[in-house]
Amino acid sequence: MNAHGKIKNTLDNSFNISNKVCVVTGGTGVLGGTIAEHLLKNNAKVVILGSNQERLDQKVNDLLEISNHVLGFVCDVLNKSQVEDTCDKILEKWKKVDVLLNAAGGNMPGATIAEDQNIFDIKLDDFKKVSDLNLNGTLIPSLVFGKIMVENGKGVIINYSSMAAFKIITRVVGYSASKAAVTNLTEWMATEFALKFGDKLRVNAIAPGFFIGNQNRKLLLNEDGSYTERGKKIINNTPMQRFGEAEELNGVIHWLISDAASFVTGAVIPIDGGFNVFSGV
Repeated sequence: MNAHGKIKNTLDNSFNISNKVCVVTGGTGVLGGTIAEHLLKNNAKVVILGSNQERLDQKVNDLLEISNHVLGFVCDVLNKSQVEDTCDKILEKWKKVDVLLNAAGGNMPGATIAEDQNIFDIKLDDFKKVSDLNLNGTLIPSLVFGKIMVENGKGVIINYSSMAAFKIITRVVGYSASKAAVTNLTEWMATEFALKFGDKLRVNAIAPGFFIGNQNRKLLLNEDGSYTERGKKIINNTPMQRFGEAEELNGVIHWLISDAASFVTGAVIPIDGGFNVFSGV
């Protein structure tokens, strides 16, 4: 308000994420790659981590068409020394890390129960691998990059949980259990960071509903593009009556990264077209 008692017409800068250095694990995947594009379009600096050199190179080349503020590294998120080496390279280039997006994760057939199977048919090795990737693949980067954030006195970590952590989704037992653990880890780390390192260190998560990707395409869609029986059940329990698009995660993530969410920590936000709240009646 100015001296004449009138409200100044000033620009709200709280959603500005320009020049924030954002690290995206699983950056060659659909969800990780999509948010990387969004961040670059909003003038952030982006580092994508992936496990495959060819896919990484292709994704970096695609992102360079948006902005030259992008780096890519092959990095195993389960290898702490490798993550630390990657962190050192990022700091050498850009001196800081503001944001970590833990988009790396996945599932395996042996940790999923087929229609003609039951829980006793699960393959424990696959269950352990899925649990390791989703949970420890979130924890390890959070420890490495989180330490840098603590040293800088500020930073944001966003984890990728799932609607499978909110409700029992039949068949995907390994994925569901590990994503539920990610939800708990998010809440725990949010508490730990705020109590011990201050209110500028925030940890939140998104919980995507059902999005068509390479891992679930055959479960949800027939070859002609029509819904499978499982796909129909999901749509019938989603008030918006459709699957989500990867781009529809961007707005919530952008908000959580920005100063507009400065008092938000420990939140796990459903992005699901209403699936979580629908009773089916």
